[in-house]
Amino acid sequence: MTVVVVGGGIVGAAAAYSLAERGCDVVCCEKGSIGSGSTERSAGGIRTQFSTRVNVRLSLASIAVWESFEAEFGVDIEYRRSGYLFLAREEETAEDFAANVAMQQEEGADSELLTPAEAREHCPGLDATAFRTATYCPTDGFADPHLALQGYSQAAAEAGVDVRTKTPVTDVNRDADGRVTGVETPDGTIDADYVVNAAGPWAGQLNGLAGVDLPVAPKRRQVAIVDPETPVPESNPLTIDLDTGSYFRPEREGAALVGGHFGGDDPDADPDRFSATADTDWTIEAVEHAADYADYFGPETRIKNGWAGLYAVTPDHHPIVDEVAPGYLAAIGFSGHGFQHAPATGRIVADLVVDGETDLVDLDALSADRFERGETHDERNVA
Repeated sequence: MTVVVVGGGIVGAAAAYSLAERGCDVVCCEKGSIGSGSTERSAGGIRTQFSTRVNVRLSLASIAVWESFEAEFGVDIEYRRSGYLFLAREEETAEDFAANVAMQQEEGADSELLTPAEAREHCPGLDATAFRTATYCPTDGFADPHLALQGYSQAAAEAGVDVRTKTPVTDVNRDADGRVTGVETPDGTIDADYVVNAAGPWAGQLNGLAGVDLPVAPKRRQVAIVDPETPVPESNPLTIDLDTGSYFRPEREGAALVGGHFGGDDPDADPDRFSATADTDWTIEAVEHAADYADYFGPETRIKNGWAGLYAVTPDHHPIVDEVAPGYLAAIGFSGHGFQHAPATGRIVADLVVDGETDLVDLDALSADRFERGETHDERNVA
């Protein structure tokens, strides 16, 4: 069985590797270089603290891979597990937190509900008076996306995947019955039994070639690296003020990564023409938000650098992982969670191609027709 995977980011690489491990002949087409899209601009978060069961299950299945990644793939991805700390200002958010933790614990996550004072024990610079409650999971953390992609790409090539960089897909071929039969590239036709869309922010472009209309839009998101007035200890968790959208986490040697989306206009971005540099006004706002609830970020905080990347966003902030047309699978729309959920997604894609089903998660929550059915469940823990 021949499968073309379109996209050489972490989701495409994980899918290509998993498919090859299941005995498929795999060609991975990447229009640029491996990792030149959103993976290299990811903050690398890995967490179980989501508000829906399917996202928690995707996390737990993926974390099992991240924990053993060095042993399996031979690459140290610098997996740091200093925890995630979610903070709630509003009463409704606090009520959601209590329900979320109960569900997460049912699924096997190590999260817990905290008082603001208890939250400050994990983040000593926190202004606890600003919040009603918090949630914390000590096994959440982050890893280096570049190193993780390197591990998957090397393993995929060793498993026999034909990785073709600088190879854009220019068309998607169908037979008379409408089944996808392969793709066109500048180097010629690649016939395939299945085509997998793992193109991230470029997913809509590929869907257009395939004659498929799915609600996925590329949205620009920004990150800044700063030297705080007071160094942020590396033991601090990634801390999220959910009601404002602000977050920060420690970097090396007291530096911090700050980010967030603070409302306002959120137009679709052109993945081929967007600024990959963080905006100065946004960076100032991000630091001001962080300073509002953590005393690390005083007036002597210095901005070091920053960048912008793209989320591929769906209306309910869940991915679409589904055979959306005969012979055409989508693994798209992760809404900022693609890096951490890539291992589980790779296995699901391989299960769908080889077996036609998967037992890893309930795919109804990730199906393309959930929007038409009106059976969506919004992911609220989005940063």
